[in-house]
Amino acid sequence: MENKKVLLGMSGGVDSSVSALLLKKQGYEVIGATMELFCGSSCCNVNTYIDAKNVCNSIGIPHFTYDYKGEFKKYVIDDFINCYANCKTPNPCIECNKYMKFGLMYEKAKELGCNYIATGHYAKTEYSEKYGRWVLKKSNAGRKDQSYVLWNIPKELIEHVLFPLADFESKDEIREIARESNLKVANKPDSEDICFVPDGNYKRFLEENSDIKPNPGNIVNSKGEVLGRHNGLYNYTIGQRKGLGISYKEPLFVLGFDKETNEVIVGTEEELYSKEILVGDINLLLVDEVKEPMQVDVKTRYTSKVAKATIEQIEDDKIKVIFDEPQRAITPGQSAVFYVDDIVLGGGKII
Repeated sequence: MENKKVLLGMSGGVDSSVSALLLKKQGYEVIGATMELFCGSSCCNVNTYIDAKNVCNSIGIPHFTYDYKGEFKKYVIDDFINCYANCKTPNPCIECNKYMKFGLMYEKAKELGCNYIATGHYAKTEYSEKYGRWVLKKSNAGRKDQSYVLWNIPKELIEHVLFPLADFESKDEIREIARESNLKVANKPDSEDICFVPDGNYKRFLEENSDIKPNPGNIVNSKGEVLGRHNGLYNYTIGQRKGLGISYKEPLFVLGFDKETNEVIVGTEEELYSKEILVGDINLLLVDEVKEPMQVDVKTRYTSKVAKATIEQIEDDKIKVIFDEPQRAITPGQSAVFYVDDIVLGGGKII
């Protein structure tokens, strides 16, 4: 008989709460789990646990809280700090998914005798006859699809992951289900910020929690001409135009950084575009390796549209991406995620 026991990650929000409800209706034996990750954050305070526990009580499933603050600091916060220290722009949700939700939580699920883990992400898993394996796909949620932040999960896990919200097209549908079922979190607002930087001020977070401090230096153009001064490399992002404090004959944008000389490099809009990039730390889900150049769709930010490109695996852990059309403000540290139609082929970190 199939083991239909599932450990569901619950944040106290409406998505994971409705996921619990749907899984129970589908006949799964659901256990709710809330991970304690960071003191005082939007996703990790007393109200989070109370909301998650209340939802579990109201639909009649057990709920447990697990303290993973040490692991979260090691895998997510330290990586966040390290990226900024090395002039990269991180996406902490991707690290959290890999190490916490689809790493430690899956280990906990096995301990509890569960065959599955589930989350309230908008994504989809299914078995593909064409590829002869389980695949991760885009959900039906359009712009709210979250497959981009899941490229880094271990591929052997895909058949053990359930995404109950895969087929919903809007958040309004989810809230309506919550209201009909009298869940108190039905109108709870979405959390938009990085969970451990709830006020959105990541610069202050870095200054208070790391050795990163204001270290003034020169702002130069791509020819090396000094155009102004900056107050610390971490205060700037690629593509930034405002707040540079430079007057010049045409608009200037941040193109990149030179850590050795402590310089912010700026240039024209034209110089912001890249035709090809290198991607490292790769994780391939659909194939074991890219044996020959492949045409794919690529997303280089969660909010960006897909772009047509050819990918070529040049080392075990490195892929070259050549875009059909040059792409604007490609940012090291962000993820490039490769799609074949609606299926996630894999992804990696932009170098």
